Order: sequence, then structure tokens, then C-alpha cells
Amino acid sequence: MERKIILFFCLLVRLAICPLSAQMEKQPLDTLEFAHFEADTFAFDIQNSKLLPFFQKFDKVVNTGEGNVNILHLGSSHVQAGTLSHTIRRNLLLSYPHLTARRGMIFPYSAANKCNNPADYKVKRSCEFQLIRNVYQEHPTPLGATGIAVYVQGQPAEIKITLNDEDLEFCTNRIIVLGESNDGKVVPWIRVDTTYYYPVIKDPDLRRYVFDVKDFTDSFTVVMPCDSSQRFTLTGVFLDNDSPGLTFHSIGVNGADLDDYLRCPYFELDMELLQPDMVIFGIGINDANSDHFDSLTFKNRYLQLIQRIQKVNPECAFVFITNNDSYKKISRRNYAVNKNNLQVREVFYRLADLTQGAVWDQFDIMGGLKSMDRWRQNGYAQTDRIHFTVKGYKLLGDLFFNAFVDAHDKALLY
Repeated sequence: MERKIILFFCLLVRLAICPLSAQMEKQPLDTLEFAHFEADTFAFDIQNSKLLPFFQKFDKVVNTGEGNVNILHLGSSHVQAGTLSHTIRRNLLLSYPHLTARRGMIFPYSAANKCNNPADYKVKRSCEFQLIRNVYQEHPTPLGATGIAVYVQGQPAEIKITLNDEDLEFCTNRIIVLGESNDGKVVPWIRVDTTYYYPVIKDPDLRRYVFDVKDFTDSFTVVMPCDSSQRFTLTGVFLDNDSPGLTFHSIGVNGADLDDYLRCPYFELDMELLQPDMVIFGIGINDANSDHFDSLTFKNRYLQLIQRIQKVNPECAFVFITNNDSYKKISRRNYAVNKNNLQVREVFYRLADLTQGAVWDQFDIMGGLKSMDRWRQNGYAQTDRIHFTVKGYKLLGDLFFNAFVDAHDKALLY
């Protein structure tokens, strides 16, 4: 009891010293009788966790306005859809409107046919682009951290990107285009309204073109001046600024598993742009969908990917999101519960121990094995019994954010 009183007193003192950190408040949620919201927490060892230095840096940025905090959500279709990630992003950034925000790494998914785009930005193309994903066995061009690319060949082309969240104001005075041309001669331009910008830095070895822009509002156009024999491949766009603040990046590729990301040779180079302080892992649903799933192989592949991130930031904190409960389609109308998700869940807890990270147990929060049916019946999940509806992803995003707030307060007390 005495220790609790001392800890509570310390918390009051720190809140008095650092009042801005108290602005992060949990999202109100309706109770779902078929779910386990009491499990909505980060499981981590408070005495031996890299979340502690992360939250110390987080509070310093929030309270002093000095430095940057970069959070990366890395995954597959749950992340490419955008709603889950953007719900977390909104909750974080709206908690601290006094801080400058970067939109960070984005990709124009819908520049290619039948490729879904996050709803918080729109993409308009001048012509048809071809798509390369890390799930393909053959990659016509080496891929980077985004795990995806679009390319145009034999004609000039444009991609216009417009940010459309009215509640968030992202500051951008630098745009970095990631990509390469087949002959090394195509140099992209940026157009903002009627003003053209040419790169102040061209680095074909890193596949980076850096543009300093003025009066950026909410839209810009990437111009690729290819002639009849040229091809330009775009692997990402980084919206940057010189100001301190918070950035929440999200990278996802439909159908991707761990091996797909490991086959991206420019992964580390692109990570150097992101400089992640925390990586939220959401890779595993496609690994577990295999009939030949092996938990040891799964763990070792994760460790390989983690090591590639640690080369960029050895102190990066990792949060592992367990797979959601899901089903395998075994015939046209029949589904079987995917019990591999139980093994994946165990691996994530082992990985959290090995990396001094944390687990957000989405599987348990949903209600465990076969809970997906209840989520689907109540409009939170889709009929494929793998993905969620917009309402479901928003709920999960609020749940994750609330667990983040609790973890922050727990670290503050320690």
C-alpha cells in the first residue's frame, strides 16, 4: 500500500511538471458482450522493456517540442486498407495539436488497377500504371521498405496525391520521391498548383530525389517525364519537414508475409528515412494461412526482419499485434477456423521477451478461437472471415490507442 501511495504521489508530481503529457486521453468505447475488452493492454515487462526509453523520448518531444518521434505500423492487408492505422494516427496527433506532424511515408496504391488505397489521401493518375508487389515471385525492380511499386513505360505520366483529412494539418516543406529509371536518365519533378520543382538532391544509388517545396497545402503531383524507350518505377513518397514532432507511418501490402518483406533489398536504406523509434508489427495473418506453417521458421524470419530494423536503430521498441481470429476457406461455402493463429500468438510472446518488446493481444481481445463469427455477425468483420469492416478497423484502432495510453501511463508511474 505504501509503495502505491508513493507511486501515485510521483505521478502527480510528474503531471504537474509535464502537464502536456496528460492530454492523451483514452477513446470512449461501447462494450461488446462477445469480446474481451479487459484484455486491451500492452503486455510487457516494465523492469526490462525498450518501451520505457521510447515513452521517455515521447514525453520529451511532447513537453519540450524538441526532437522527433517516429512510429511505424508495418503489415499486410490490414495495414494497406489504412483505416486501422489512420485511426491510431488521428488519435495520437489530435491529442497533441501543438506539435508539428509529418505524414511521412505514403504510397499511391490506386495508381494501379484494382489496388485499394487508404481513405485519408486520394490518388489520381494520368495513365495506367503497372504494379509490382513483394508477394510476386519475380520483381522486375528491387523493392524497398514499402514492399510495393508502380511503373510507367514509354510515355510521360503523372500521379496526383491529395491529403483529405480535414482535422489533421500536416506540414510539408520537403518531398522525397523514391524510385529509379531503367536508363538512369528519367528525373521526376514535383508540381504544387502551377509551380514546378526540380530535385535539389539526386541520388540514383539510394533511389532518392529530394525536393524543397514552398506553400505546400494538401496536394501535389509527381511528374515522370519518360520518353518512348524509358521506364520509371516509383517505390514510395516521403512527406517530410524540418520541424520536431510526431510521425505515424504505415506500410502494408495485400497478401504479404514475412518472407516477402525479407526479399526487399532496399528495406534498410528506406528505413534510414523513417528512423523508427517504435515498430508496430502486423505481419502474420498470411504466414498462418499456409498449410505448412512452422512456428520456428516464423519466429526466425521475424528475427531476421527485426535485425534489419535494429541496424538502423538498435534501441527501437517493438509492439507485436497478434493475428486476429480467422478462418480458412475450404470450399465455396465452407470455412474452417485457423488454429495456426494460436501458434502465432505464442511466437509473438516469445519475440516480445527476446526483444524487450510488448504484445497487443488482438486475438484475446476479440474473444479467442472462433470469435470472428461474432464480429462478422455484428457488422465488425467481413464475410471472408479474415478482414474487418471499416467499423471494425476503427474499433480496433481505438482499442490499440487506449492500450498505448495505458502503457504510457504505466511507464510514467515506473
